[in-house]
Amino acid sequence: MQPQDFDEVVERIVARDPRYTREAYEFVREALDFTQKAISKANKGKLRHITGQELLAGARAYALQQYGPMALTVLNEWGIRRGEDIGEIVFNLIDARLFSKTDADSRADFEGGFDFEEAFRKPFLPTRPWRPARPTDAAKAGQ
Repeated sequence: MQPQDFDEVVERIVARDPRYTREAYEFVREALDFTQKAISKANKGKLRHITGQELLAGARAYALQQYGPMALTVLNEWGIRRGEDIGEIVFNLIDARLFSKTDADSRADFEGGFDFEEAFRKPFLPTRPWRPARPTDAAKAGQ
């Protein structure tokens, strides 16, 4: 069997299922690589299958690292608004034989991962309410 070109296959997937952009598929592939490296490092170099929930956690960390406060906006622009969207992309890639799965893997593995709004906004919210600075005693003395 001849290896498939990721970009060509994704173009066919997007033509058939326009819910997600080409960039969404690239993001999920990169998030999988990011997650695999992190898990491999934690397991002293041993590779193993990644669960849906692990991929969601890795995708969250990767998005925050890559896009910072714009992560939610970027992902939404690509059609990714919840964990289930990442699962749909993964299973589209599995159906196209670009990703593999075990018999235990299912779309349900991506349900209820985390709230995107909280996950991508909260890290950038101020920790305490903003208040105007009060003049210091030195500033008062100089008036």
